[in-house]
Amino acid sequence: MSEKLTPFSKQELLPLEERLEISATQQSLIIGIPKESEPNENRVCLSPEAVYTLTCHNHKVVIESGAGESSNYSNEEYSLAGAEITFDRAKVFGSSIVMKVNPPSLEEIDWLSEKSILISALQLKTQSSKYFKALGNKKVTALAYEFIQDDTGAFPIVRQLSEIAGNASSLIAAEFLGNTEFGKGMLFGNICGVAPTEVVIIGAGTAGFFAAQSAIRMGASVKIFDHSPIKLRRIKSKLGHNIYTVALQQKSLKQALLNCDVAIGAVRGKNRAPILVDEDTVRQMKPGSVIIDISIDMGGNFETSEVTSHQNPIFVKHGVIHYGVTNIPSRYAQTASTAMSNLLTPYLLDIAQNGGLEQAIRFNRSLKTGLYCYHGVWTNASVCKWFDLECKDLNLFIF
Repeated sequence: MSEKLTPFSKQELLPLEERLEISATQQSLIIGIPKESEPNENRVCLSPEAVYTLTCHNHKVVIESGAGESSNYSNEEYSLAGAEITFDRAKVFGSSIVMKVNPPSLEEIDWLSEKSILISALQLKTQSSKYFKALGNKKVTALAYEFIQDDTGAFPIVRQLSEIAGNASSLIAAEFLGNTEFGKGMLFGNICGVAPTEVVIIGAGTAGFFAAQSAIRMGASVKIFDHSPIKLRRIKSKLGHNIYTVALQQKSLKQALLNCDVAIGAVRGKNRAPILVDEDTVRQMKPGSVIIDISIDMGGNFETSEVTSHQNPIFVKHGVIHYGVTNIPSRYAQTASTAMSNLLTPYLLDIAQNGGLEQAIRFNRSLKTGLYCYHGVWTNASVCKWFDLECKDLNLFIF
């Protein structure tokens, strides 16, 4: 007797998903570190310690001879860390991953291999359409330090550099304030029986916070101005009663500037740093007082500010010393290089662990936000809007 067949239920007839295990195959990276060509740039992307970490994970690091000298890292240190030292600049740029501090020049882009990965600053406001056309022709995949965000939405590399600039601003001011030739011959700080240095900081962001912290630790009397009550409340809470927080209004700001010994501008703005102090106010400031304009790379907060260099960092106008170097962290090259290196090395290891950048982008939000060009296709809305480029959604390529 034949066995009675039971009909399939509707649920059993529906197709089921087949789950396939996807295992990431670790990839060995070839990382090129060229020597920076910008005159004011002394930093290098990776320290010898970071190179040693990478080579221990079987990655190859090719470094142009002398790339770390300005940061006080010798070729020997890199060689002992496992790097290959070469004089061949084209070989370094021919690596599958090229890392720079500053964006590459058009000539350097020409040396990049097709479909290679570029990790560097972008410095959007200093670029031209030629730069993006050259990258597009090479089908390069590019990440910008200033776009990389962590899981909290913060920009870790930008914050790190702002921290250095903020801390450095007080040290730089102390150097020139104490100069007896064109400064006041005044010690930055507080000595028993002598009135403390009066410092005015405009901007309560990261740079402003660390400038205030550094100045307070040196014994100065600090007033910090900002439009945002939230930022002022936060900075007051963190730094305590030794700081005066003031809403940014022209009358109160001018009064403080006329009485101060040091003024620090740290308000960046969106397209250009706002001019918050006019020339007439600077003219009335104390002779020998010091202006440190941290925001000079975006135009500056003082009407009298001008761009200077590490070689000639200051000029005197209306009897006031102006410091307008656009790249303050480069003045402290080894500290800045180590800080950058500590942040960048985990990203490189993550790329390798996931089997390449494409796979890493799927799981690492920081890398995804840092991307502005994917195989020659523009994926960052800000870049595209600024230079009138066609923007494509990265999710169409990475899913």
